[in-house]
Order: sequence, then structure tokens, then C-alpha cells
Amino acid sequence: MAMNPGFDWRAFDRRLFLFTAILFPVVVVVGFGPTYYLKFAFGNPPLPSFLVHAHGIAMTVWIALFITQVYLISSKRIKVHQRLGILGVALAPVIIALGVMTGVASAARGFGVPGIPPLSFLIVPLGDVFVFAILFAAAIYYRRKAANHKRLILLTVLNFLPPALGRFPFELAGSPPFFWGVPDVLAIIFLIFDTWKNRKLNKVFLAGTLLMIASHPLRIMISTTDVWIRFATWLTSFVS
Repeated sequence: MAMNPGFDWRAFDRRLFLFTAILFPVVVVVGFGPTYYLKFAFGNPPLPSFLVHAHGIAMTVWIALFITQVYLISSKRIKVHQRLGILGVALAPVIIALGVMTGVASAARGFGVPGIPPLSFLIVPLGDVFVFAILFAAAIYYRRKAANHKRLILLTVLNFLPPALGRFPFELAGSPPFFWGVPDVLAIIFLIFDTWKNRKLNKVFLAGTLLMIASHPLRIMISTTDVWIRFATWLTSFVS
């Protein structure tokens, strides 16, 4: 039984995903506009390698696919949505591979944020890829259970916001409390509304949310250990 029988919760779900479909590309363009999408207008130097461009293309296709899938669901074109989902399954391993390679190459070039050494910061992009892999694999596993599937896909989007948020044009943006805190707060808000709406906690949604949020302080704790530094040094040694 819904909390408010007179409220159209299906419409609310559609609006939530529509909001996310708008938020995702806006955040990405604001974050990566000066260095990628609108680089020509800011006079920034060329990309350091084709690998970065390939990563950017793959992520752009992923964003476009997410927006398209939200549109197909909202227009009730379920069969087309399911067929197009095959593209997502094929694209995910590409995103994972390019994400790992780009993160390692960036660390080898000395990329990081103020106060965090590059080898320690490497755990941020690699952790994002790792969490995405788990969430997306779970979403595929629950593909025939729409309630779980769509919530896990929503979390994959929130999981990919930090790289763009960390490049927002103000000093606080580069700090973990901001680029991780924003998606964490959004995930908690979505989880609370979802539970209130259905008067039932979706355990899969909760598990995915806890995984994403818990990975952030865990990465901070691991990033400065000797084991991680040695592992990161080994990874970057493959970059010529």
C-alpha cells in the first residue's frame, strides 16, 4: 500500500529518472567542458594521449545511452529498451578497461589533486571502475526485476559523477568531501524517498548505496598504505 494512494508514484519515478538523465550530462559538461568538450573555447592544451580521447568517447556514448534508455522507458517502448540494453552490456567492459588504463596513465603522468599524491589518488578512478563493475553486473543480473534493475542503474550514474564534480571551477570541488559527498547525499535522498514511497526498503538498492558510500572512506584508508603504494607503483611501471 502506498503512502499516498492519490499520488502517481509511477510518474514520480519517471520524473526522477528524467531529472537524473538531465543532471548527468550537465554535470559532465560543466566538469569536463574546459578540458574536453569545449576545450577549443578555453584554449587548453591538447589531450595528453589518444587513450584519454577514447575514454572520453566511451563515456559520452554511455551518457547518451542512459538518456536514450530513460526516454524509451518513459515512452513505454520496453522492447526497444531491452534490445538496446545489449549495447550497454557490450560497452561496459570497454568503459572498465579504458577507465583503468586512463587512470593508471594519469597517475604515471603525475595527475592528482592538491594534498593527495598521484599514486594515492589512483585509487579514486580505479575504485570508481570497480564499484561500477559490481553495480552494473548486479543490474544485469536483476534485468528481469525492474524495481532492482533501474535502481542499480541509477547508482551507476551517481558513481560516475565524482570525476566531473572534482573538476568544477571552484577550490572545494577537488576535495573528496565534495566530489564524493554530492553523489552520496543524492543516493541517500533517493533511497529515503524510495522507501517512503513504497513503505518498503528495497534491500538491493540499500546494498548498492552502502557499497558506493562505504567505498569512499575505505579508499582513503587504503590509499596511503605501503601495499597500495607498491601496487600503484607496479601498475604505473607499465606506462612508457
